[in-house]
Amino acid sequence: MNSFEILCNSIEDTKDFACKFSPLLEKGCFINLFGEIGAGKTALVKLIAEQMGIEEHVTSPSFVILNEYHTGKIPVYHFDLYRLENVGVKTICDELREYSEGNILTFVEWAEFSQDEIPFNRIEINVKYEDNDARLYKLISYGEKEDNIIKELKKCY
Repeated sequence: MNSFEILCNSIEDTKDFACKFSPLLEKGCFINLFGEIGAGKTALVKLIAEQMGIEEHVTSPSFVILNEYHTGKIPVYHFDLYRLENVGVKTICDELREYSEGNILTFVEWAEFSQDEIPFNRIEINVKYEDNDARLYKLISYGEKEDNIIKELKKCY
């Protein structure tokens, strides 16, 4: 397990963070996103997807559960578990496992609703509001490949 924190004081800082983070994700990764409503989870996904070459308009999957993007360097899958009930989360967990393997990038917003059904290798990102509209991003890795991604990200700062 490895961790990294970065405070982004502006959207420009967040774009810079996404620019440095996204090349490290080009071989695929599973990322859980945590944070209050409006904290900036989807905004971060949009910025990373843009850096990955995604041409489609990236939107929140709140009402559709999953958005898929296939125009970039690798496929990007963006889940949102917020509206799923307990039974719904259990039915989607097997599907989430499939999206944790291979050369794909998967984001899961509201992963806290997974009822700890996401035990596989991943990076967790907690997005927190700070003063003056700044955002604090706390990253924690679970797995060897994910540890290496965080180590490489640290070298960028």
